[in-house]
Amino acid sequence: MLRVAITRAQPEAGRTAERVRARGADAIVAPLLTIVPCGYDTSTSGAQAIIFTSTNGVRAFPDARGARERLVLAVGDATANAAREAGFINVRSADGDANALVDLAKRELDPANGKLVHVSGDHVGGDVSGKLRAAGFSVDWRLAYASIAAMVLPDVLLGPLDVMLFHSTRAAETFAALGAPNVDKLTAGCLSESVAHAAAKSSWKRIITAPYPREDDLLTATLGG
Repeated sequence: MLRVAITRAQPEAGRTAERVRARGADAIVAPLLTIVPCGYDTSTSGAQAIIFTSTNGVRAFPDARGARERLVLAVGDATANAAREAGFINVRSADGDANALVDLAKRELDPANGKLVHVSGDHVGGDVSGKLRAAGFSVDWRLAYASIAAMVLPDVLLGPLDVMLFHSTRAAETFAALGAPNVDKLTAGCLSESVAHAAAKSSWKRIITAPYPREDDLLTATLGG
């Protein structure tokens, strides 16, 4: 049975593990990041839309009821579904990466109609806020959570493995910095090109990049089925 390590933070790691097991592989949960919520200004008054670049950002938004009718732009379907589950009723998914999200905002929104509130963590791939500002939008960036990198590798990553899944550049960078042994015998499964670039700092047997930045595509590319 293929042994697959999942490096993303909880609770998402547990959900990914279920999907890995459903594909007939052995899922080993080994988060390299811990999500810590931050206190921040949650007001969306005067905003034409809220931008979410992760499910963690949605989870860190304390109560959607006061903003439930506010337009939400989400980086992908998982984040969009999390927003709907949180109570937002007007949600659109970019179904892609940071660039796809910026493109969606440029198509659907007008800079003259008000600011955007970008709720995210301390590490955001793709400089979404910067690209939106370059397109003429006023963006309020709200730091909703911090991702704390592991200081040592989880013991389970030192045992027998076949595949390691990376959902973020932060996790891939953390793994490379901690210098695990026997990487040359393992396959790295990466959610996007930017994640694969970070993973390439280690000498893997093989690096597989999902054709689209969606977990289904990542699991199909690395596990088959």
